[in-house]
Amino acid sequence: MLCAVDLLIRAVLNAVGVWAAVLIVDGVDVEARTTAGRIGTYLLVGLIFGLVNAFIRPVAQLISLPLIVLTLGLFALVVNALMFWLVSAISGGIGVPFRVDGFWAAFWGAIVAGIVSWVLSLVVRTD
Repeated sequence: MLCAVDLLIRAVLNAVGVWAAVLIVDGVDVEARTTAGRIGTYLLVGLIFGLVNAFIRPVAQLISLPLIVLTLGLFALVVNALMFWLVSAISGGIGVPFRVDGFWAAFWGAIVAGIVSWVLSLVVRTD
């Protein structure tokens, strides 16, 4: 069962992953002007990223399962990129200043954010 503390920890880990993607990937940007605004943006985007990965990504992977099998799993990277791009669209829709410019920025941003959050989740255990 997922409690509020676990959800907060996952949102923070995702936020750090998104922060790394903003630093590394050209085309992934947070347009907040103040430090507090940037931190709030990263936390909100981390929360949205976690919710999209928890609820929408499994459905998208199930629908694209034949392509994932046909490409030996490589199409899963495309699904992850589309989910990262969706996070940008949802964030923009609710007024959060997070922007992803195009598919390739979403592709590399999803890889960076996913790797960073995964490594951090190995360090921070929520058992």
